Amino acid sequence: MSRPALTRFAPSPTGRLHAGNLRTALLNWLLARQTGGSFALRLDDTDAERSSPAFAAAIRTDLAWLGLAWEREERQSERAACHKGARARLAAGGWLYPCYETPAELAQRRRQRHAAGLAPIYDRAAWKLDRASRAALEAEGRRPHWRFRLPDEAIAFEDLVRGRVEIAAGHLSDPVLVREDGRATYTLASVADDIDMGITHVVRGEDHVANTAVQIALIRALGGRVPAYAHHPLLLAADGSPLSKRLGQAGIAALRGAGIAPLALASWLVALGTSRPPALLYSLAEAGFAFADISRSPPRFDPAALARFHTRWLHGAPFAAVADTLPGLDEAFWLLVRGNVERADEALAWWRICRQPLAPPPLPPEHAAFAVLAARLLPAEPWDRSSWRAWTGAVGQATGRGGKALFMPLRQALTGRASGPEMAALLPWIGRCRARARLEAAARALP
Repeated sequence: MSRPALTRFAPSPTGRLHAGNLRTALLNWLLARQTGGSFALRLDDTDAERSSPAFAAAIRTDLAWLGLAWEREERQSERAACHKGARARLAAGGWLYPCYETPAELAQRRRQRHAAGLAPIYDRAAWKLDRASRAALEAEGRRPHWRFRLPDEAIAFEDLVRGRVEIAAGHLSDPVLVREDGRATYTLASVADDIDMGITHVVRGEDHVANTAVQIALIRALGGRVPAYAHHPLLLAADGSPLSKRLGQAGIAALRGAGIAPLALASWLVALGTSRPPALLYSLAEAGFAFADISRSPPRFDPAALARFHTRWLHGAPFAAVADTLPGLDEAFWLLVRGNVERADEALAWWRICRQPLAPPPLPPEHAAFAVLAARLLPAEPWDRSSWRAWTGAVGQATGRGGKALFMPLRQALTGRASGPEMAALLPWIGRCRARARLEAAARALP
């Protein structure tokens, strides 16, 4: 792509985002960054009954959590002047015509067409009304809504994912652009905003393919520049159902609550549904994608697969990638424990185990004397990684123990856990004073 891409993510603030929404936002953001362009957030909030400030705030929070900064923010509800201007230009060009059917009448006509084996699209009855007929309907108290007269020829475009797309005009209804109360519908508002904002690339789900034909016709009627379009397959739930109907584990709030790191999620989402395996990204600056890599088959959101990838991502994560979620932790300790955690905040639990008071579990009676002797044999500080080997060697020689019988009671007394990071690395963080106290307490706490 030679020109900088001006992209937008345009959610309706009528609910919470899910992984599929975030994938669309991420692709738009990456395209803008790869081409030296810019990324806009536009809240398409013209549905006043269902939109809410709380959902708008949640959308901003979710995008910021993933690291998707936007250079421009717009609210569609505040752009009525732009929409009104577009309506006026369409009316002046003869593209709009008034319609007087009620919702019930339109539904009845669709049923009749369907029964006759015809496509259930609008039959343009209102287009054929003369001035006298319109006046008579208005005298009855009917207020018109306004439709856009689509061209009769097929509308074609080159989709960056799907290739050439051609949609026959006979498969589409003339869209309603203006409601009875004079407000613009989503179709008019979206196109007018895209033109006014200078959007060059529209990246979105394939459920908008048919809409694109209508929007291209509108853009041409308004004298705007048709953007490039890319329609990716929608992300489905693990069972193949539409993700938008059931957020569950795919909801961004749920993913955050499960401890999924945003960069791990971004790594996974950018590769999902492509021919490439997910890369371990520790900065969004490392991310890249190509439309040619996107498969035509819809990918599925598999929470188990994400969890496995997230664990792999964590085990290689540099401290800078997780530092914001680990207050009080330093890089050396993170590098020590990262291979033993499934979510970043588990490192804090290991920090508390090493540095804060710990009530160890009681050791079985046969280990009590062993723990007391082990406490007496603790070497003098300072300690390093070699201290564990020297200490356990001395304890083993004094007790005749080896293998699991030697190491497991010591691990349990010192950490309260049966597994975890290697003890040679943990022991210096625990320190001699805490180690001795824990061994003696474990010996006293007989069941």
